[in-house]
Formats: sequence, structure tokens, C-alpha cells
Amino acid sequence: MRGKPASKYELMDLYREIGLFDRKIAYCQNYEKFDSEAARTTAGKKLAAKRESLVKAALDAAGRGIACDPKYLPHSFKGSAAAAKVAS
Repeated sequence: MRGKPASKYELMDLYREIGLFDRKIAYCQNYEKFDSEAARTTAGKKLAAKRESLVKAALDAAGRGIACDPKYLPHSFKGSAAAAKVAS
């Protein structure tokens, strides 16, 4: 498990990982071949759980006052309540 980000650069890396998981989830839902719909759902839940732990770490870092340029926010954060919390 990844430690808590201590600098804005580690937070930027965390945002990149969140963006990567967003893309993995989208690929899993739309293009990846599975034997059954249950297998697709299970794979999606695993990816979403990993993404959630990264989001919690990013929100925790923002709560501790670590900030970075908003242009590095993942697309899923832009225009959401999480983005408002991170930006403040």
C-alpha cells in the first residue's frame, strides 16, 4: 500500500494513478472480453476498490494542505464535489 503523499509532486503522481484507473475501468466496461457478465462486474469492482483507496489518499492529502495545480486533476475529479474539496 502506498504511503501518504508528502509533497505536491507525490500528489500529482497520485492524480495520474487515479486517471489511469479511470481509463482501466472504462476499458473494462466497454471493450474487454469476459466469459460472463458476472466476471465483468467482479473485475470492475476490484478496479473501483483500488481507485477508491487512491481517491481517499488524495483527499486526505488535500485536507492536510498539500496542493498542486488544478490542471493535474484527473478528468473524473473535474466538475465534481471531490474537485471542490481538493481545490479548497
